[in-house]
Amino acid sequence: MYKIKVNTNSTFEVTKESLEPLDVVETSHHHYHILQDNTPIKAKILASDFNKKRYTVKVNNHTYEVDIYDALDQQIEALGFEIGASKQVNDIKAPMPGLILEIDIKEGMEVKENDTILILEAMKMENVLKSPRDGVIKTIKVNQGETVDKNALLVEFE
Repeated sequence: MYKIKVNTNSTFEVTKESLEPLDVVETSHHHYHILQDNTPIKAKILASDFNKKRYTVKVNNHTYEVDIYDALDQQIEALGFEIGASKQVNDIKAPMPGLILEIDIKEGMEVKENDTILILEAMKMENVLKSPRDGVIKTIKVNQGETVDKNALLVEFE
């Protein structure tokens, strides 16, 4: 089961079974046609942040910020931890294979939590990877234009 928070004020619980009746067709890259109870819906993914599991989605000309919480996220939240052990992250690895489009940091640079580190293109979608914590960039292991595999080391913190 997933917990979906929309615009930080509405929360829904979604199960895999509840999504099965939806008829979803990708009409073009990041554009979808959804049929729910014979009602057509147009949806487009405008932006995504895999670190935070946050997406900006346009549905029938209305834009929504959507946060997705899986079972582990919900357990961590129930224990009273908002981020949990991720604050101790000392490196950033590629969440999926892709192409490094942009690097917004330099070695030795101080960064704050949520500062943009780099942009990774995967499946023709730009994914903004942000700093999981305040820190200093020790090394950058990739170059702009480079293709990386899933779990490839991208950046190390001091």
